[in-house]
Parts: sequence; C-alpha cells; structure tokens
Amino acid sequence: MFADRVKNLSASGIRKVFDLGASLEDPINFSIGQPNFDVPDKIKLAAINAISEGHNSYTVTQGIPELRENIKNKITETRKVCPEECFVTSGVSGGILLSFLVLINPGDEVIIPDPYFVMYKNLVELAGGIPKYYDLYPDFQLKAQKIEELISEKTKIILVNSPSNPTGVLFNEKDLKEVADIARKNNIIVISDEIYSSFLYEGNYHSIFSYYPEKTILLDGFSKSYAMTGWRMGYAAGSKELMEKMITLQQFSFVCAPSLAQHACNSAFDVDITPHINDYRRKRDMIYEGLKSKGFSVEKPNGSFYIFPQVPWGTASEFCEAAIAKNMLIIPGKAFSNRDTHFRISFAVSDEKIKEGLEALGDLANRK
Repeated sequence: MFADRVKNLSASGIRKVFDLGASLEDPINFSIGQPNFDVPDKIKLAAINAISEGHNSYTVTQGIPELRENIKNKITETRKVCPEECFVTSGVSGGILLSFLVLINPGDEVIIPDPYFVMYKNLVELAGGIPKYYDLYPDFQLKAQKIEELISEKTKIILVNSPSNPTGVLFNEKDLKEVADIARKNNIIVISDEIYSSFLYEGNYHSIFSYYPEKTILLDGFSKSYAMTGWRMGYAAGSKELMEKMITLQQFSFVCAPSLAQHACNSAFDVDITPHINDYRRKRDMIYEGLKSKGFSVEKPNGSFYIFPQVPWGTASEFCEAAIAKNMLIIPGKAFSNRDTHFRISFAVSDEKIKEGLEALGDLANRK
C-alpha cells in the first residue's frame, strides 16, 4: 500500500519519548528540544497587531520584503558575507526538506555527521539519497580528513550542524575552513544548519557560509532564539540559483511561511535575548559539573542547550529505559547515531528539575 520511500519510515526516538512523557506525572523531562522561556512580549504584541491589521492571507512565497531584508542584513552582520538571495521557510526543517528535494537524485551520496539531528538521515533517504557518516566521536569536533575520506564521484552534499544537536559542540574556524576548501575543490554543495547560532557560551561564532558562500545553503531561524518553535519560522540563504529553485518548490509544497508570524518576526531583530543566553550558560555549567561529579564521561557543550553524556553501563537504550522507572525522560543515542553509547539531555528546564535529574542520574550510574 505504501510508497517505497516511506515503507521504513517510523516515528523518531524523540517523538516516542515525547509520547511517553504525556503518560507520566510531573516527570523530569530532559527530552524537549525547545526553550523553557516564552516568546518575548514585544514579538507577541506584534503578532496580535498583525492579526488585527489583517495580515492573515498568503504572502509571496519567498516571504515579505521587509523581513527578508532584515534577515539579509543580519546574515551580513554575523557571517560577514551578504548572501545573493534569502527566503523565509516553514521552520529550518522546511529548509532542510526543500534543500534535499531540489538537490538529491537517486543514488547521490550525502555526507552527514554522526551523531546527527534525527531528520537528516530520514530525509536524505526520502529524497532517494544515500547517507554517509563522518564520525564525530569521541570529542564531537569536526575533522576534515574524515569527510575527505568519504568523498566519491557520487557525493552531492556535505551537511554541517554547528552548534550541534545533540552534542552542543561548536565547530572551530580552522576545521570549517578546511571543510570549505575540500567542498570547493570537489565542487560539492554544503548545507549548514545553524538554528542554534544564538546559543553561544564561549568564544566566537564561525559559519562555513563565511568561507564558501558560493555553494553553501545557510539555514537558520527564529524558533529556538525566540522560543517560537510552534510558529515555524526559518530562513534559507545562498546563491540566487539555489534559492530560486527552492522557492519554486516551496510554491508547490509549503506555499509560504505563516503570514502573521512573518510580520511579527520583523520586531525580533530589536529584542535582546542576552539574559536568556546567560541563564542557559549557567544551566549548562550546572548540568556539566553535576554530571562530572556523578562520574559521567561528558564533553562540555559551548552552544545550543543540549549535552550528550556517555552511559556508564549497558546501552543507551537500556539506560534510558531504566531512567523512565525514575520518572525521567532522556533520549537514547541511537535516535541520533549509529552508536547507542550516549544519551541526550536538554537542559532547557528549571534549575529544580536539573537538580532532581542529576540526583536520579547519579543513582542510575551507581546501579550494580
């Protein structure tokens, strides 16, 4: 009955845990990948005004001009390169799907990180591509040589995600430049998922788009930075040729991003989220130091709001099943990886839940 492209498609490991969480009473929920603060009041008010002023119809497919101009200016400021074109997508996930569908032919190879965001593998395969994995273990840093070793005549795309979901690690300038050089030498397109670019706790932010703008598709958005995950607001930027083809496909799929949200997001560029970033830096330190004190092997994340510890015993799936018995929800590594050795924690929760979770994790780690 089903098309071949979806016959092996099943709910992600994250969604399975979400569904389980609905059946637990006040769990320690480390599974949710979204901020625990609310949309800033200024943006909420702008959305209300947009509805009242009648901005409830379709927009042009690429998004309203004012918002696209603000996006282009922000990219120019933060990546030091002005993109030829940009458009508004229905979330970064919409941008990922459009990118894959306009680029991947059956049998094309797409080089993706391991661990990876859950959509990458499934959407590559949906488009008929073949995922090839560059290993980020054990420190989750980008290693250009591992990517170069995977390149073949069938390689179409290299995918980069920094800061990473699920590890929280930010790739450094040297490694990104090396990957940009490899992509340029081999005439390979790069897709750079930078949705967590605002969540930076140390150092300077570097984007591969800055070093290879001619054939990099930059994907970013508003969902995480402004806690509007349900608004589905992302954007894509890159060469005019690539963007125009993606915009054309959006006409026949998503049509346009939500109209009222587009108008509201124009006000986001004047909203200072530094207090939230500082708060997440403090939470990051709390969870990292707490895990280390409980004996976990873990890399310190310098971006996003995730941390990816190694399990102290068994597989990650077994460890996460045991966590459920303690009313705690964490995501096993196999949801993000070909390995089942680590688990993801989202520390976008209250301090009280972090403290409760650390105690529960300490008890689990010492289980005989």
